[in-house]
Amino acid sequence: MTQSSKLNLVIDTNVLLVSIPSSSAHHWFYLALINKQFNAFITTEILSEYEEVIGKRLSSSVASSVIRTLIELDNVVPITAYFKYQLIQSDPDDDKFVNCAISANAHYIVTHDRHFDILRTIDFPKIKTATLSEIKEIMIQRL
Repeated sequence: MTQSSKLNLVIDTNVLLVSIPSSSAHHWFYLALINKQFNAFITTEILSEYEEVIGKRLSSSVASSVIRTLIELDNVVPITAYFKYQLIQSDPDDDKFVNCAISANAHYIVTHDRHFDILRTIDFPKIKTATLSEIKEIMIQRL
């Protein structure tokens, strides 16, 4: 699969968090990321949230390891979000993922957070979301 034919994703923190532990049913997603089966786009702001939340929920050493891994992977693409839409009124902190997705022209924001449901009602900019199970199906269909 070429770089351009891969899915371009923005990963919400809750999805990354549940996919890290090898005992998790969602660990396949973290392995797919490490095995470069899709492209993930991040901003400095997103990376900081990953580190903070993983550090609190798992441990600071796991957080450091994950951040180091993300930085070293060439399918994890750091970008600058030039757009500053404010679309998620119920949790404005989640707008960083929306703005990243718009700037990256991402196919999906992968999330389990219901705050992102509002995006389905917005015609412009059009941003699709998907759960981990939906992304798994999409990835299988693209094989």
